[in-house]
Amino acid sequence: MKRILVTGAGGSAGINFIDSLRMAAESMHIVGTDVNKWHLELPDVNSRYILPRCTGKDYIDKLNRMIEKEKVEFVHPQPDVEVKVISENRDKINALTYLPQDKTIEICQNKLKLNEFLAKKDIPVPKSTPIKRVEDLREAVNEFKWRHRKIWLRAIRGAGARASLPIQAAEQGEMWIDYWEKTAGLGYGDFMAGEFLPGKEFAFQSLWENGEIITSAARERLEYIFGELTPSGQSSSPSVARVVQRDDVNAIATKAILAIDNKATGVFCVDLKENIEGIPCITEVNSGRFFTTSNFFASLGANMPYIYIKMAYKEEIPELPKYDAAPDSCYWIRLMDKGPLLIKEGTWRSRII
Repeated sequence: MKRILVTGAGGSAGINFIDSLRMAAESMHIVGTDVNKWHLELPDVNSRYILPRCTGKDYIDKLNRMIEKEKVEFVHPQPDVEVKVISENRDKINALTYLPQDKTIEICQNKLKLNEFLAKKDIPVPKSTPIKRVEDLREAVNEFKWRHRKIWLRAIRGAGARASLPIQAAEQGEMWIDYWEKTAGLGYGDFMAGEFLPGKEFAFQSLWENGEIITSAARERLEYIFGELTPSGQSSSPSVARVVQRDDVNAIATKAILAIDNKATGVFCVDLKENIEGIPCITEVNSGRFFTTSNFFASLGANMPYIYIKMAYKEEIPELPKYDAAPDSCYWIRLMDKGPLLIKEGTWRSRII
């Protein structure tokens, strides 16, 4: 029986990664870790441990202590911050990992660096600029607002659309940065601004080995969890998602991943949103961890978390489609206290009067 450790197991993405593994025919002993003792009660794991924050000096020592105690063979870090720390210390960890190169993770976790890198490769991205001072913000509004009635202001680092806000005037951005500086220590130099992308939003999830794509699937975000309560009107996690099969999404995401790392290995998840011309532009590339809704594709037969584990163990995997591994026009619906529910197009239970 494989013995797997999942960090961030109490978060939605960790819970759904574990849910995907539980869908597999193979039984596994799964150990979950988190910093939050309440959330750690939620995942379907065999044992659970509270660990210190991964930025602490004793994190790797305590992780190894637990690996020894639980006879863990493989570690999957789910939150970005743990992906980075475990990647940088992979030689000190007494278990297998299956992560991209350190330099790949560093590029992907810096949204500004990623944007500039892909732009130089002629890969579609939103036109963007760093905000190092208030004058940069004013210039960005003048430069990008003509593309759409507003521009997009966001933090350079962080997940879940952290500190993102559509603004129509520089004064709004100034107040927003001032708020984040006083409450979270994010100030000028921690933000970027760019053109607002008004079109459809897509999420491309894929597995790679030494620069070869193994399998992938894409979905469109139709509605966001608590999106109506956020200043931006959205979050990174959908309450309603739909499988899509679009050649342009597949091609652009693939080109971006190979541009970043021509020996891409492990999991790569790409966020794209259509610009005013309808071209999907890359807004993020998450390397080393899965999207929150990995169990959506797994429920449709494209169980990438399980395939990822088998790849890490160097086991034979079934022949898989490189693209569009999930069937088209299937919906994943979820709210905080209900769901998820899988619905196929044409099987809606509601009726219009």
